[in-house]
Amino acid sequence: MEKVLALVELRLRSALGEPDARASVTFLGTDRIEVLRFTGTENGEDRPVVRYATLGMSARPMSDPTDLVADPVRGPRAELLLTVRAGLADTDKALRPLAVLAASPQVEGVVVAPGASLDTGGPLWPGAPFTSVLVAEPGGLVPDLELDGGMDPVRFLPLLPMTPNEAAWKRVHGAQALEERWLAAATDLRDPRRASVPLD
Repeated sequence: MEKVLALVELRLRSALGEPDARASVTFLGTDRIEVLRFTGTENGEDRPVVRYATLGMSARPMSDPTDLVADPVRGPRAELLLTVRAGLADTDKALRPLAVLAASPQVEGVVVAPGASLDTGGPLWPGAPFTSVLVAEPGGLVPDLELDGGMDPVRFLPLLPMTPNEAAWKRVHGAQALEERWLAAATDLRDPRRASVPLD
C-alpha cells in the first residue's frame, strides 16, 4: 500500500510540480486520506489556478459492493483532482469534502468512475454554489500510473463541480448531455463563483 502511494505522489509531483500544502483526514475504519494542494498557471493564462489532489484512495482497489470477497489486488484504482481559479473563494475548505469523497469506496463500497455524480452533502466550500461533482474522464492532466504485480493502473479523475440544478438535470439527461451544455455555453468550470448553466 505504501509503495503504491509513494508512486502516486511521485506521479502527481511530476505532473503538477511541488505541492505547497497538504492535509490529512482519517475516518473511523478507513485508511488515512491526504489532500495535496498545487498552485500554478494554466495554458499560459495569467490568473493562477489551485489544484487539489487526493492521496490514499488508490491504496486499495475499488470493488463492486455485490462481490462477496473484495480482491486485494485486482480492481480499479483512482485518485481525485479538483482545479479552481485561485483567490476567488475559500476553496481550501474543500479539503475535507474531497477526503470524504476519496474515502467513499472504503466506507460505502462504491466504485468511482467517469460519468458518476458524487454528492458532497453540502456546499463544496463555504458559500459555494456547488453541492456535488461530476467525475470526468482521466488522462488529460495527470497520465494514468501503471502498476506491477497484476494491479490495475491508478487513474486520476478530474472533478467538475455541479450546482443542484445541474446535478438534477444530469440525473435525467446524463453526463454527456450536461457536458455538452457546458461546452455550448463556454462555461468556465474552474470559476468557483460561476452560476448554473442555462438548462431550458
